[in-house]
Amino acid sequence: MAEQERMVEAMLFASAEPLTARAMADRMPQGADAAEAVQHLRRRYAGRGVQVVRVGEAWAIRTAPDLGFLMQTEVEETRKLSRAATETLAIIAYHQPVTRAEIEEIRGVSLSRGTIDQLLDLDWIRFGRRRATPGRPVTFVVTEAFLDHFGLESARDLPGLSELRAAGLLDSRPGVAPGQGAEAAEDEGDEDAEGDQSDLFEG
Repeated sequence: MAEQERMVEAMLFASAEPLTARAMADRMPQGADAAEAVQHLRRRYAGRGVQVVRVGEAWAIRTAPDLGFLMQTEVEETRKLSRAATETLAIIAYHQPVTRAEIEEIRGVSLSRGTIDQLLDLDWIRFGRRRATPGRPVTFVVTEAFLDHFGLESARDLPGLSELRAAGLLDSRPGVAPGQGAEAAEDEGDEDAEGDQSDLFEG
């Protein structure tokens, strides 16, 4: 098992993306147990400067959360999500799997293809399973890249509504609150300017 831990450690250290136990097992000798090895490795790294963390169904080596300040650098902000993209991403994260029509119903305004394309290009959302309803509409879900970017193990770890408001990241507009329907007075055209909530999900 010690040798298997070394193999898992090497793969996680060298990989730019999180790796599933299956992906690691495919590279290891026959009979190796990557899932057990990663658990041993996770315990060995507990309390260290870097940790083995779960990202969705995959694993990665990441800096310990309390030491993140050591790696911070000041960079010029070149792009922020528009209010439309921010709200759409939040709705998908909190309501996944969700269809385009459901997103529009919650926001209270139409959803442009450009907004979805932007989130797809960022690799923060992906297409989910089609609904078994007339027309078989496609659904959207967040990706492991989204979870990894925000340091989440799964979408269940997303902060609650009260936490977002306490942090000043969410205002009281009905169309923004997760789980509530929107009653917007006018169509934003979905190409609106950056709003106060654009800092919630920065690119």
